[in-house]
Amino acid sequence: MPDDMTLPGNLVPSSPASQPAQARDAVTVVLLRDGDQGVEAFLLRRVKGMAFAGGMTVFPGGGVDRRDADTSVAWAGPPPQWWADAFGVDESTARAFVCAAVRETFEESGVLLAGPDATSVVADTSIFSEARRQLVDREISLAQFLTANGLVLRADLLRPWANWVTPYEEPRRYDTRFFVAALPTGQRADGETTEASDASWQTPAEAVQDAQEGRRMLMPPTWRTLDEIGALGSVEKVMAEQRSVEKIIPKLIRDGDVIRVVLP
Repeated sequence: MPDDMTLPGNLVPSSPASQPAQARDAVTVVLLRDGDQGVEAFLLRRVKGMAFAGGMTVFPGGGVDRRDADTSVAWAGPPPQWWADAFGVDESTARAFVCAAVRETFEESGVLLAGPDATSVVADTSIFSEARRQLVDREISLAQFLTANGLVLRADLLRPWANWVTPYEEPRRYDTRFFVAALPTGQRADGETTEASDASWQTPAEAVQDAQEGRRMLMPPTWRTLDEIGALGSVEKVMAEQRSVEKIIPKLIRDGDVIRVVLP
């Protein structure tokens, strides 16, 4: 991403609050596939006018639900303690992060990282369309959905990637854990969510070019992640990458009608 990245000035109040807002736990999942031009990421353009990141292009994700920590979830792959070590949190919180990642990916893209057992993945998720709606509306929890359908959460299909925290200057703040995951064979990402105006698969280079030429708006975490994934070039290499996850908190400096982003 550019060293002198700027954002529209209206994204941040001209007079910041005396005390920074508490950052809420959130997750985002960089969903990947290999295309003709290399690795591609699934991107959503958030609806304009939304309270946070309206009009921005993002990866699927959202806030962590307290029910995401439910220990009754059938689990395959690295245990919660492994994720706790990766993200520097306690085991219960780590469990919630992974469950939230699976839930939000399903809600926003229709991709489900779960299967009938520890070695398989659901091939057609359309049969769960009603359950997807119920998850979005918080009528059921992820644990209830998986249990009712005899499904196992596939934590082994996810990898930890990064931890970005919204700058202190913003009124809405999130402490977001980034995951990467490959699109399971047979599944398709549809982007059928009321929070997005459109969805598409793009190579990182295409998405960055769109941002540079004004066709997209990317937040610093999205831009940096696209750069990192693009440099690796394939799903296999991304999923094999060993990451040391540390908190990254950008600083925002108002400069006239724009906001300059300074990364640590």
